[in-house]
Amino acid sequence: MKKSQTYGYARCSTKEQNEDRQIISMLDFGVVQSNIIVEKISGKDFNRPAYRSLLARLQAGDVLVVKSIDRLGRDYEEIILQWRYITKEIKADIVVIDMPLLDTRQKPQNLTGAFVSDMVLQILSYVAETERSALRQRQAEGIAAAKQRGVKFGRPLKSLPSNFDEIVQKWHQKNMSLDDVLKQTGLTKSTFYRKVSKV
Repeated sequence: MKKSQTYGYARCSTKEQNEDRQIISMLDFGVVQSNIIVEKISGKDFNRPAYRSLLARLQAGDVLVVKSIDRLGRDYEEIILQWRYITKEIKADIVVIDMPLLDTRQKPQNLTGAFVSDMVLQILSYVAETERSALRQRQAEGIAAAKQRGVKFGRPLKSLPSNFDEIVQKWHQKNMSLDDVLKQTGLTKSTFYRKVSKV
């Protein structure tokens, strides 16, 4: 009979974010380093390569450990579906370190216990998604306010050399190669063609 495995799943939304706190919590919990899967990707859905690979490895009796519910995901309905798939279909357990009530190894002895556990999961999943929506709204409001103040977004427009028209004319007359044009103007090929079309 296969020995049950305990896996840790750590997720950061961007490459700049650090997963150390999540990993330390899992090591303290007892997850071995080789069984901790780290993924740097958005939690907006569950189409994540490392997560899908981990899901394929999970078997009945295994345990999946996450530091907090929002590391599992951020979409309220999908968190509920994934939770039920793992615990009901695969028959593995889930432990959320930051929320001891969300530990399916502690089987509720009665319907009240099961109801409370399910309710806590739904509330936390809802909070995770609400925070994500609020963040998007704050970002949109911040961008709108910055635009009103005259802040420009995107790459600054590259200034053209004063003799650009002359360079273009030489290029049209085949007196200058494209490589020489790009060296003199400092433009990329696509930018040069775009600028030429406007001359």
